[in-house]
Amino acid sequence: MPVTSSGIAYDCLSPHGGVPVLFLHAGVADRRMWDPQWDALAATWDIARLDLRGFGSSDRAPIGPVSEVEDVIATMEGAGWWWGPVHLVGASLGSGIAVEVALTAPHRVASLCLCPPGGSLLTTQTEDLVAFAQEENAALEAADLDAAVEANIRAWVVGPGRTEADVDPGVVAAVRQMQRRAFEIDEILGDVERMEMTPPALERLEEIVAPTLILVGGHDLAATKDAAERLTAGIHQAQRVEWLDAAHLPSMEHPERFTELLAGWLAAHTDPDQP
Repeated sequence: MPVTSSGIAYDCLSPHGGVPVLFLHAGVADRRMWDPQWDALAATWDIARLDLRGFGSSDRAPIGPVSEVEDVIATMEGAGWWWGPVHLVGASLGSGIAVEVALTAPHRVASLCLCPPGGSLLTTQTEDLVAFAQEENAALEAADLDAAVEANIRAWVVGPGRTEADVDPGVVAAVRQMQRRAFEIDEILGDVERMEMTPPALERLEEIVAPTLILVGGHDLAATKDAAERLTAGIHQAQRVEWLDAAHLPSMEHPERFTELLAGWLAAHTDPDQP
């Protein structure tokens, strides 16, 4: 497993020489959430996925403030993708970072797939988002990682209008494992200063030139749906898709359907003459 000089762990398969695809995971997960797409796309696409700092195998303390945008660009360079554009596929936290990369280095981004929006893109304090944050914070203040994990499962994996029995147990178990790992790393690293984009990305959507696919689940939080509406209205080349039978992790709940959607999007937004 390669690691960037700043400690970001990633996987890379790059034998084809076309426009590559970089996967950015959700805040309740790590790079393992992309296992189904990794296996399905490796035969035809150059692909990479990373663990953002504080997740999975990226557990090294930073030197100075953390810039996820810089970490993503460093991963591109580690993969050998120095100059050409890259398709960015993000989930939740990863979507927010993908948008910030597109604003920071637009020449490096061929397209955006935000499935769904999250992270810095969730700016409206909806009732369900506030309730989740209060529950998670109370659990963390009590040093009850199990309760904090379950708060995330209820909010992001199950979602409003469903019970855990409505979700594939394998998805629930995988997210429990990945989210707990993130909490454990957070306890080790302590307070980490993170750089924030100023002005925020949602105030600069008209600057995004990359074609953008936005996927949102019918059982996601109102805050996510609000972000999807803002992105669809603000990005010139934006297309929104809604899956009524998914919550915040549609690629994990419906991996084959998502892979089909993604493969079609990538093919439609890749110049066949692009080196």
